[in-house]
Amino acid sequence: MTSAEHGTGPERRTGDGRPEPAGAGPGAGSGPGSGGGTGPAAVDLPAFAVQLRRTTREVNRLVHGFAAAQGLHPTDIQALTAVLDSPEPLTPGRLREHLGLTSGAVTACLDRLEKAGHIRRSRESADRRVVHIHYVADARTAARRYFRPLAEATGRALERFDEDELAVALRFLAALNEELGELHP
Repeated sequence: MTSAEHGTGPERRTGDGRPEPAGAGPGAGSGPGSGGGTGPAAVDLPAFAVQLRRTTREVNRLVHGFAAAQGLHPTDIQALTAVLDSPEPLTPGRLREHLGLTSGAVTACLDRLEKAGHIRRSRESADRRVVHIHYVADARTAARRYFRPLAEATGRALERFDEDELAVALRFLAALNEELGELHP
């Protein structure tokens, strides 16, 4: 595998100056797992996997830095993003299922997040036994400030692609997340 496929060497560019996709260029479609033709089987899967792992590592590095800066554990940040991304308020039970943690671990996590001012728990439903978890608005300011460089880097990367390419990338990420959501350790 080349240094460019590992993300450590010079990036190849297409004729219009955009970065060439991982696995494209000389020798593309001839490596293991490539299928040698066109379509999904022609993708250099090992190079694709390397880039996905690299993205995961880079995002995790930033998440770990935010957790340390806030005096939290990286799992607390996973819980925080689950609360933020949920279309409706989460309950501790749903958060436990999402994170794959025990009830006790979720309670400890929520205690840390509440003490740090990132979430609040409330009993808003007719059934007072049901607890809902809410992201605190003031906590968004700290997160936005810390993750602004990530948002800016994402914006610069997005500018390299047209709307059709971004639509395909978004469809791929949604499909991948759907498939990963079906996997159970």
